[in-house]
Amino acid sequence: MSFYVNIIETFYMKRRMAMNRNDLKKIAPAKIIALGFIMVILIGAILLSLPIFANEGVEVSFLDALFTSTSAVCVTGLIAIDTADTFNVFGRTIVALLIQIGGLGVTSIGVGIILIAGKRVGLKQRTLVREALNLNSFQGIVRLVKAVLLMTLGFELAGAVLSFIVFRADYNTWDAIGISVFHSIAAFNNSGFDILGNLQNLSPYKDNVLLNLTTCGLIIFGGLGFLVIIDVAKNRSFKKLTFHSKVVLTMTGSLLLIGTLLLKWTEDIPWLAAFFNSTSARTAGFSTYPLGDFTNAGLLVLIVLMFIGASPGSTGGGIKTTTLFVLIQSLKSTATNQHCQAFKRSIPCEAIMKAFMITLLSLGIVVAGTFALCVFEPENTFVQNIFEVTSAFGTVGLSTGITPGLTGPSKMVLIIIMYIGRIGPLTVASLWFTKEKASVKYSEGLITIG
Repeated sequence: MSFYVNIIETFYMKRRMAMNRNDLKKIAPAKIIALGFIMVILIGAILLSLPIFANEGVEVSFLDALFTSTSAVCVTGLIAIDTADTFNVFGRTIVALLIQIGGLGVTSIGVGIILIAGKRVGLKQRTLVREALNLNSFQGIVRLVKAVLLMTLGFELAGAVLSFIVFRADYNTWDAIGISVFHSIAAFNNSGFDILGNLQNLSPYKDNVLLNLTTCGLIIFGGLGFLVIIDVAKNRSFKKLTFHSKVVLTMTGSLLLIGTLLLKWTEDIPWLAAFFNSTSARTAGFSTYPLGDFTNAGLLVLIVLMFIGASPGSTGGGIKTTTLFVLIQSLKSTATNQHCQAFKRSIPCEAIMKAFMITLLSLGIVVAGTFALCVFEPENTFVQNIFEVTSAFGTVGLSTGITPGLTGPSKMVLIIIMYIGRIGPLTVASLWFTKEKASVKYSEGLITIG
């Protein structure tokens, strides 16, 4: 009798496993990516809360570990506890790995491991990479992942070498190597973490031209997007570039210039500092001057730059440069009653609708987060709260100095906003709303706008 029972149990077990596999196959790529980030964040939080990764005599609460892990994986840079003063060399290594995973993306790292192991990349993995990098087709995905990994290694190695030249003057060789590698990883992945201690960020090097320009270079290339870098390296002529690359380069250059001029106008800082802060505000989060001393006008400039962010397929966040470009062109075409176009190409209606949806969702998230912080942190000014929330949403990491003193509920609000900012508000919306089985189209109704 037990023999037949075993057969029945085995049959049902195999059937259940098959059903689980089928259920996994039905999960949308966006959900897998979102869950992947959550898993990495939780693993990082557990590791960083362990005593073996903290400096002697320092205790790290799970909430602060979770905040640090989320900030690292979401390549933000907001810190509730100082990285160097809290974590030992092993803990800082964990933070660097989390930044690297978050910058490249969970799927790209996973595919890279599969390639290193010499195994075949399946359709499911290709679909995840396409979703994560906002690609339109499956063509050349494996080659693209290889190029992304090699490109990242090249930029970070070059950044580490140039940074070492600067840090070697103030630290011994091994410390200088560690700081340089960490800084290069954080800068290229647009994450404003530093391991200099005392919450000073890069203020000791505010006049160092080499470190400032090296950091800006890493931030800019990391924020352009891997597809744009590959396109520029392949064609080397603006006319031959794709429409997407032309838009990204044009908007990136314009925002860097406008941000630099406005910050120089509103703040009493050198041109180098104005350029650095204009670059860093677009999702990097490094600072060379205390932002708490900035005027409201300067902080508003930074808030706008943080909200816009980097470009699609990059290591940065925000609504993205292409979204802003489409919004501007759409408003221009509506005002002049012409077709929405640029660089002798028409902009699809789908792209226009998507741009407006992303912007409205993003504004809603920032408004809701700011309201929550105003409730939980009434002693802070409105500008400080909205600056903090926008920094979290744009995965920037800049702060006026209020982050370490935030209460538990405020930290949880910022953790959620950092996560939404990393995976994208539209992705979150797609996870929240379920698709209807049948779509019914009704006759159009008249409505007055404006």
